[in-house]
Amino acid sequence: MIGVTRHLRRTALLTALSALAGLALTAAPATATTAAGPQASTGQAPSLRELPKPPDAVKARELLAGLVVADEDDVPGYSRAKFPHWITQYGTCDTREVTLQRDGQGVVQDDQCRAVSGTWYSEYDGKVIQSASGIDIDHVVPLKEAWRSGASGWSTPQRKAFANDLVHSQLIAVSAGSNRAKGDKDPGNWKPPLQSYHCTYSRAWISVKAEYHLTANPTEATALEQMLDTCDA
Repeated sequence: MIGVTRHLRRTALLTALSALAGLALTAAPATATTAAGPQASTGQAPSLRELPKPPDAVKARELLAGLVVADEDDVPGYSRAKFPHWITQYGTCDTREVTLQRDGQGVVQDDQCRAVSGTWYSEYDGKVIQSASGIDIDHVVPLKEAWRSGASGWSTPQRKAFANDLVHSQLIAVSAGSNRAKGDKDPGNWKPPLQSYHCTYSRAWISVKAEYHLTANPTEATALEQMLDTCDA
């Protein structure tokens, strides 16, 4: 069981995230638009220039050892609507568009912040995508996985903060095919096709679960340990 101190830390964290969920980031618009049409992005929210780096393998092992390992029930009542996304981050830019701009190269956005061109490299399967329509924004820890490992007891604002978290290693632009193949599976049932990404993926997954005090089932924990082993290769 989680001790009193850990419970208080969790409560404080989720309270802070609830407050953040309703706030838009203040920054210059992500697109400069002229009479000639949309232009390459000239500004964006601060600290969003790349995927938030997960902890190194040593720290990830420590965090993994600290996770509560328990069987996870398929808690009834799940709905994606209980994790509101994508929310406005600044101007006309929502979480999806911010992530597309952050993770892409040469991204051009229109005056509604929609990516109209650019190139994206999908870390999961190594595919290069040249249209935003072929890109999904993946929740590293899927929403339904979060639901059955602790988020079912959160408030809607807390789940909204989780679903739009640009601070931790939770959101990444990947090919639509890889995201949909993953679905709501944990690492015990799905891993990125590119083994070279297993180290980063496991570190990101562990850090998110630790940050939000979510549980891990035994098969998931074992798979994460094995994926961390690739960091030493």
